[in-house]
Amino acid sequence: MSAQGSVKGWPVTDKGEPATLIGALASNAAEVPTRIGFREREYGIWREWNWVQVLDDVLALAAGFEMLGLTPGRALTVVGDNRATIYFSMLAANVLRAFSSPVFPDVPVSEFQMYVRFGAPDIALAEDQEQVDKLLDLREKTGHPATIVYDDPRGMAAYTQTGLIALSEVQARGRARLKAEPGLAADLVARAQPEDIAVLLYSSGTTGTPKGIPLRHRNVVGGIANAKAGGYFKEGERLFAYLPTAWVGDFVFTLGAGTILRSTINIPERQETALHDLREVAPTFYLAAPRAWDNMLTRVQVGIADSTPLKRRLYEYFIPRAIDLERRRLKGQPITMGDRINDWLGNILIYAPIKDYLGLSHAERAYTGGEAMGEDTFLFFRALGIKLKQFYGQTETCALSAAQVEGSVQINTVGRAMPGVEVRIDDSGEILIRSASVFEGYADNPEATAEALTPDGWLRTGDAGYLEPDGDLVVLGRVSELVQTAGGDRFIPNFIENRLKFSPYIRNVAIVGADRDHLTAIICIDYEATGYWAEQRSISYSSYADLSQRSEVLDLIAGEIVKVNELQPAPLRIRRIVNLHKDFDADDGEITRTRKLRRKVIEKNYAVLVNALYDGSSTVMFDATISYEDGRQGSLRRDLNIREV
Repeated sequence: MSAQGSVKGWPVTDKGEPATLIGALASNAAEVPTRIGFREREYGIWREWNWVQVLDDVLALAAGFEMLGLTPGRALTVVGDNRATIYFSMLAANVLRAFSSPVFPDVPVSEFQMYVRFGAPDIALAEDQEQVDKLLDLREKTGHPATIVYDDPRGMAAYTQTGLIALSEVQARGRARLKAEPGLAADLVARAQPEDIAVLLYSSGTTGTPKGIPLRHRNVVGGIANAKAGGYFKEGERLFAYLPTAWVGDFVFTLGAGTILRSTINIPERQETALHDLREVAPTFYLAAPRAWDNMLTRVQVGIADSTPLKRRLYEYFIPRAIDLERRRLKGQPITMGDRINDWLGNILIYAPIKDYLGLSHAERAYTGGEAMGEDTFLFFRALGIKLKQFYGQTETCALSAAQVEGSVQINTVGRAMPGVEVRIDDSGEILIRSASVFEGYADNPEATAEALTPDGWLRTGDAGYLEPDGDLVVLGRVSELVQTAGGDRFIPNFIENRLKFSPYIRNVAIVGADRDHLTAIICIDYEATGYWAEQRSISYSSYADLSQRSEVLDLIAGEIVKVNELQPAPLRIRRIVNLHKDFDADDGEITRTRKLRRKVIEKNYAVLVNALYDGSSTVMFDATISYEDGRQGSLRRDLNIREV
């Protein structure tokens, strides 16, 4: 994607399309001015902005932020949930040839310094009072940021610290400046260039301190163009902006694709109302992690169990047949007229009402990625008529590398390379990617960049995999996690963990077995699904810890382990398990904010538990350290039962 001149002041690609997000925004305002670009639910009412209004707000914010000192190449720290004003501010930074650097809103103060290391950020945008407090604590420790802009003014009237300013005031100053300086708006629109950084995101940090990942406009524009060419994206979608702003999926799939492809970006009132708001929006494009799809399936199952006997019987009749039909479709087996009639009737009575209940009645394109998805969940949603597909990518590739294509979906693959993307497997079995969406390197980290990128532009993904004869890509797990037992049998723990998490009753799991005689597992139950299972069987419990140690629940989890063991070679079967009395928690450093396991932390924190799994103990007293949001620490002590499988 090379820039070739400009049209109406902004750079364009060799195909004549806008080469930056700001060019796309200005193009939208010029060519489809009345089309709705953003909608946000506030106090139960949907507020709307057409593309002219979006551009007007973004330029006013840009003019205001420039007055505060935001300059080219500098970062604007952003922390908060999805808000239209936050998205507008992220684009405003791009107008100034600066970039946003969003931080997960649940990051505690103790970790915040890791996410403000690059781009010399001295201006930060906070959604509300809670996030302002974090930034003030950060300033007390580091001296930065000097300026803290807040969106929601509630609770802020009593604050007297210097450098605090309302976002509405920044915008008002910017509007006054635009009015006083004729030609400033045109100048602002033309500034952004394809080589500018559009956003600075961070790696998950599974093996250490998160690395800064700058994505340039040309990476985002090129990746979205590849996805559009492959039919994965299209213009004019209805999007639902609920993903964390610090995740690449939100920036690329929501803000980037929404702006470039002139979609309508719908923002829920708050995370607690997202499920309700999703039904009102009924998006045409929907992206969710496998665990979110699992949770939706659990909601359906719980709802059906609590419904009328007639609805239960209809569900129990049609759903198994629909899943069997979808399985045969994917295998290319013939479909009879009786199958089609049954499917048509099932859609009227069961499938369509469930899709409406979930808010996915119009989801023409539905995707999942980030980790493997269970076959049962995958087939269930496709059986409903939601054409769910898996995609594959990393933050370093704008999350756009490969995806499944309707008509050739295989459960065990992540699909084929998108148009404009090259995939190859090196001699060690590692997946390599080359495309316009691949980043140029990590922020201020030449050593990590040299390890990740080959001289001719291939990204070493760190994932092991192989290509099927038809070109479909199979991802096995992280190359760095390839280990072996004491007997020399090689395995990737994450591959087995993902298989176990296909179970609705297992939320998190850590497989132990490197240099050991056999494999064991530390299990974190899914509290909602397991709790409902227990209630249906009149099994009483008082807490997560209590439920996890019930003998019936241990039997349940052991049964789930047996199912996976049947798929494993004999030396790689799990022999002993323990249900942890708490879930792995990002605040405790055990998983990343994107829920990836920090294996070294697990091995250190649970060393006593691991030893008990291998020394023949049937119980172990374990004292788990837990961290609270305000930074305080406590402990949770419990006798844990160890079960042979």
